[in-house]
Amino acid sequence: SDSPLQPIAMLPEMERVPYIPGFTVAGPFNPTGVSDTPSRKRIFSCRPATGQEEPACAREIFARLARAAFRRPVTDEDVAAPMSFFTRARATTDFEGAIESGLTAILSSTRFLLRSTPAADAAGVAPLSGLELASRLSFFLWSEGPDERLIELGASEQLRDPKVLAAEVSRMLADPRSSALVDHFAFQWLNVARMDNFQVDPTLYPDYDWNLREALREEIRLFLLDTLRPQRSVLELLSSDTTFLNERLARHYGVKNIIGDRFRPVRLEDPNRHGLLGKGALMLATSYGNRTSPVLRGAWVMDTLIGTPPAAPPPGVEQFPENEPGKVLGTVRARLEQHRQQKSCNSCHGVIDPLGFALENYDVVGAWRDVDLDAREAIDARGEIAGGVRVHGPA
Repeated sequence: SDSPLQPIAMLPEMERVPYIPGFTVAGPFNPTGVSDTPSRKRIFSCRPATGQEEPACAREIFARLARAAFRRPVTDEDVAAPMSFFTRARATTDFEGAIESGLTAILSSTRFLLRSTPAADAAGVAPLSGLELASRLSFFLWSEGPDERLIELGASEQLRDPKVLAAEVSRMLADPRSSALVDHFAFQWLNVARMDNFQVDPTLYPDYDWNLREALREEIRLFLLDTLRPQRSVLELLSSDTTFLNERLARHYGVKNIIGDRFRPVRLEDPNRHGLLGKGALMLATSYGNRTSPVLRGAWVMDTLIGTPPAAPPPGVEQFPENEPGKVLGTVRARLEQHRQQKSCNSCHGVIDPLGFALENYDVVGAWRDVDLDAREAIDARGEIAGGVRVHGPA
């Protein structure tokens, strides 16, 4: 249930809410050594039967792991450092301890920790080798190093063939690891993390809670995956009429007949909810805790979607006039129009504000509203953007 929990306290000295004071984990009681876990199987591809077989087995392990860590075929020089660590440690520990010591040489190497870029020519162009292309592609789509297939294609320079490259992109997007493209790249591009950086005023928005915030985040994550993985047109990020809702978020948006916590694809009839501009997470990320901000939203559209970030405000610019207790409350739009009467302010705000005004029907937490609750006036979402184009609302 999303209903607020009521205190269970009957007397002042009683706890107000139920809680678990602690727990204890016991066991295992009869350990027989370290279990053969999946991660250990990935390391120990061989097991020496005698001491004489240990160096060859260690070399095989280090060569295979260094190839993955350095993201390229390895040389004898690459294996020499971990083998030196292994030999030194083997004098005082067992085979597994010596392998652990050798792994530190690989994992602390700059060839693992850093990704180098080729030197640019006189024109500033730096052509990528097949291996460099494999690494760049893998870190972009998976946020990790290339797998064995990518290393092979990169080392043979086949990855530079456009047909091979396109096939690999399709393969990588179909892999579950491509969710990193959304969780890392897309969330950073859209600045979704900002929704976690301020506290929504609970007096003004009492229905906003952790469940709603996580539902807003999950909606945009699933929406981006559904658009980017099938390689649809990038324009569908703005125009798609499909999103993903559970009951909590559907109720927030005013969408009926969605029951349960499970997220499912929903076709939206309201064009104002289509695409990125209809996502509550982005409206929350471009607001303040107690009010909307056409300036933040307009600047976000210019910078993130159009790629033309507005200029920084000049020094000494007046702060945005907040509503004061005891005075007549004005809409955010009215206060902004007062703010930009100065010529120095209007040069930028005249471009930014119309984009933000078009999104004013969304409140701080991304719910639709027709009336500004502070001023008790109807929302005015009209504006004129570059080229004299008139807009009226997100659609």
